[in-house]
Amino acid sequence: MDRLKVNIGNLEFQNPVTTASGTFGYGTEYADFIDLNRLGGIFVKGTTLEPRQGNDYPRMAETPSGMLNSVGLQNKGVDYFAEHIYPTIRDYNTHIIVNVSGSTVEDYVKCTERLIDLEKVPAIELNISCPNIKEGGMAFGTSCASAAQVTRAVRKVYPKTLIVKLSPNVTDVADIARAVEDEGADSVSLVNTFLGMAIDAETRKPKLSTITGGLSGPCIKPIALRMVWQVYNAIKIPIIGMGGISNTADAIEFMLAGSTAIQIGTYNFIDPAISMKVIDGIIDYMDRHNIKSISEIIGKLDI
Repeated sequence: MDRLKVNIGNLEFQNPVTTASGTFGYGTEYADFIDLNRLGGIFVKGTTLEPRQGNDYPRMAETPSGMLNSVGLQNKGVDYFAEHIYPTIRDYNTHIIVNVSGSTVEDYVKCTERLIDLEKVPAIELNISCPNIKEGGMAFGTSCASAAQVTRAVRKVYPKTLIVKLSPNVTDVADIARAVEDEGADSVSLVNTFLGMAIDAETRKPKLSTITGGLSGPCIKPIALRMVWQVYNAIKIPIIGMGGISNTADAIEFMLAGSTAIQIGTYNFIDPAISMKVIDGIIDYMDRHNIKSISEIIGKLDI
């Protein structure tokens, strides 16, 4: 359906509804619930150069209107993905986008290079919320200099669509967005999880083994929406918005604030079919408002 198509750089999406990395596995886990071919894209789970075991349990905790996680990028590494996972998902009629993570700039570059020749992976999402071990553990995405550094290094080796996923745990997310835009990012996706914690009052212990973790879910939506709007007014490249999207109205709000496409994350755990409902809901919204192309509402907040 042409009226739903959107473009992220030179990459055309059949519709703006995609699934967020870390909440959808590799897509196959949801194949019994939805038609994966209807999605605009699938952002697969975080992938690193070497295999990672992840953090100790417990590493997930429910919170009011959300959840905390500290999974720790558990995955079998990029080579395993390329050899064993990619062949099982390459034939879906949607974009497969790999979330690339690392602890050093060199890790990001080497992981990215392993993905270049995968024909059905037309883009990567650079997760710059990872701790930079060479800089004392501060996340790459929390300073303009380090965000620019890793984006610049990956852009030099990666010829396809480069999406940079921004951390919300910063003073001014628009500054970070401008920094990665200047270094050649084709798009930014935001927001990643907010740093939070949960405590068990009875045991007096933290509910996560890592003490703190990433907060996601409906509770973060108003802050995520504000950040998307700020970034939209600061950069020229497209935005993929996320953060607490749980229905069609939420998705439309993110697009009005400036998102070209959206990602649905935590709510996949609550309703595995939510992405299909949002696609259908967007079509209904367009019909009711006599909208011929979804692009007509991007950034069209009436202020």
